[in-house]
Parts: sequence; C-alpha cells; structure tokens
Amino acid sequence: MKVCVGLSGGVDSSVAALLLKRQGYDVFAMYMQNWHDIEGTLHGECEWEEEKFVAEMVARKIGIPFYFVDLSKDYMARVADYMFDEYSKGRTPNPDVLCNSQIKFDAFLAAARRLGADMVATGHYCRKLPVIGSDGKQVCGQDGQPLWSLMEGTDLNKCQAYFLCQLSQSQLSAALFPIGEMDKPAVREMAAEADLPSAEKKDSQGICFVGKVNLPVFLQQKLKSVEGDVVEIDRSYYENREAPLTLEQMSKALKYSPSDGRVIGRHIGAQYYTIGQRKGLGIGGHKEPLFVIATDIGSNVIYLGEGESHPGLMRKALRILPEEIHWIRTDLALAPGQSLCVRVRIRYRQPLQKATLFMKEDGMYILFDEPQRSITPGQFAVWYDNGDSLAPEVLGSGVISE
Repeated sequence: MKVCVGLSGGVDSSVAALLLKRQGYDVFAMYMQNWHDIEGTLHGECEWEEEKFVAEMVARKIGIPFYFVDLSKDYMARVADYMFDEYSKGRTPNPDVLCNSQIKFDAFLAAARRLGADMVATGHYCRKLPVIGSDGKQVCGQDGQPLWSLMEGTDLNKCQAYFLCQLSQSQLSAALFPIGEMDKPAVREMAAEADLPSAEKKDSQGICFVGKVNLPVFLQQKLKSVEGDVVEIDRSYYENREAPLTLEQMSKALKYSPSDGRVIGRHIGAQYYTIGQRKGLGIGGHKEPLFVIATDIGSNVIYLGEGESHPGLMRKALRILPEEIHWIRTDLALAPGQSLCVRVRIRYRQPLQKATLFMKEDGMYILFDEPQRSITPGQFAVWYDNGDSLAPEVLGSGVISE
C-alpha cells in the first residue's frame, strides 16, 4: 500500500512517517504550502521555507521521496475566505477544523492520489477503528461502504480528534494516524533516537498553516475598522432571569442579547472581538478582569462583564442549524423528535461535558447538564459517545449558531 505523509516539519508528522516506513508501507512525504500573505502574522515570511527545509531533511533522513505542493488558492477559497466572512458576521470561526476537512483530507488527498497514494497519514493524536456489529463483522453504511470510528488518542493531554470532527466517512476511510497510540514524550523520544532533525522542534501555534497572528491586524486585511461603544453589563441585570433549564425555555434564552448597561470605553470594531475574550480590551479600573459577554455587529457594540463567573458568560444550551449538522457516525444520526445522551466539547482541550442532543425541525439543540462558560457562535460543538472512556469516539459536530 502506498501512503503519503503530510510532512509539516514538526516532530509528530516526522514520527508518523518513520513508523510507516518501519512497518513496511511504500511511503512518500509531501509538504503543503497554504499561505503566502504575511500581514498580521508574528513570525515573518521565511517561516514556511524553514518548515519546508526541516521536512525535506526529515524525509531524507528516513529515506523516503519528498514532494512539495502549493494549495494556497484552495486554502484561500475554502478556509480563509470563510474565516473572514464569519468574523464579519460577528462569529468566531475555527479555521483549523476547516483546514483538516477542506485541505488536508480533500485538496491534499487529491494531490497525493495524483502521485499514486492509496492513503494519507498525518501526525494527529487520534485513532481510527472499524465499527464492529454484534456479529463481529465491520458495519457498513447505507452506501455499502465499511463504517469507521474516529477516536481520541491515548495521550490525554491531546484532544486532536476534535480538529477532525468534520471529516466524512470517505475521508476517514483514506486516513492513517500512526501516532494515535503514543504520547508526546514517547514521540519525542523516538524522534531523538532516530536522530530526526525535528526531534527538538517546538509545537506550532496559531492558525493552521498561517501561524500566530495579531488578530485585529490580520483581519483588517479584509474587514474595515470602525470604532464603537464598549458597554458594561452589571451582574444584577441577570438576577431575575430564569435559567434555560428546559428545552422549551431554550429558544427564548438563546435570543437574549444585553440591552442595558453603561458605556465605559470605545473599541476598534465589534467583529474583532469574541465571546469570553479577556485580553486586548484596554479598559482598567475594575477589581476583577473584564470579559466580552456579547457582541452586536449591527450596532457595533461590545458588551463586557466583570469577573470569570459573570452570569453573562454562562449558558446551558446552544443551537446548531440543520445545514451545519455533521455526523461522522452516519448510522447514529438523529431524526426530528429524537434525542441522544452524549458528551460534548465546545473548545479544544475542554473536559468532556455531559449533555443531551435534541433534534428538531429548526436544528439541533444541545442542553448541558451544567452551565457552560463562553459558548461562542462560529465555533464547533463536537459530540462524543456517552461512555466513561477518557479517549472517546467522536460521533459528530456542528457550528454553533446561537
């Protein structure tokens, strides 16, 4: 079997390639460039060239062919434009999730197949397992193709299946995750023992294939800066509000938007701020830190609350529009009127939260057992099986609407 490894220059993908070579696969590596514009980035224009150089040295050390592919046009059309559009609507997107489903396991997969690859492999800390039925055989979907489970990896410090939550069954069937059963220290140890050039390389940070950014400067490439009011909402505003404890209360609760408070400053554009944001507000004079609890793009106002426990940050429910609901386990998809007990993450590394999915005609509602902090429109809610495993299965995901 011929496998293409997405070699980024980091230690994880390097060890993934090394493992596959040792396991006897016909392996080649490919480095993808997805971004050219450096405005707003914090590392400069040569970072991708350095990454490519390290990746090429790793491939040479392992003894596998190395290729380069420029997917920047695909990235701009499928990820970056989406990201700018979401921010313009006052939502906070997760481009890393889209990068995996639209680039790594789509455009990159297509490029790899043109070079003869049967499968693509990455350095994600996650696992792929067959869905096994009661008869001991692999279950097939409605299309007759075998079904696969996407599981978190065994390293409890990593939750990287979260970033793959939008993969389809066809994409998952073509994927390999060689380091899914390893933890980070073991990966670094293997890289060091093999004397790989990436063994001591720090983990990448920031937006996938863009890097760390000064977000307002980065967004100003497409979004105009317009000053507006910063309004503080006092805790007392919430004292007489009912908590959204039932499904019937959700709709009303989700439409809530602060409409009372006092102006305490000015901001550079509501689209540059996100729910739960603490840094970059530039407003002092409070005993506790201020947090963004809501933004209003139409009126260009951002609302702040004082303290991590401010009730404006807490909610028990969210909604996902019908067109934004995605099931990896298509055999478990809910029909209107059905419900399912699950565990949910609304951000990377968040501990799994017990919740119930309710499918209705106007979308999926997720009702949490406990109030959640900073539920943010535009981010992905990812639901997992309701077992007690610390490395659970991803069942599906969706973009938070409200």
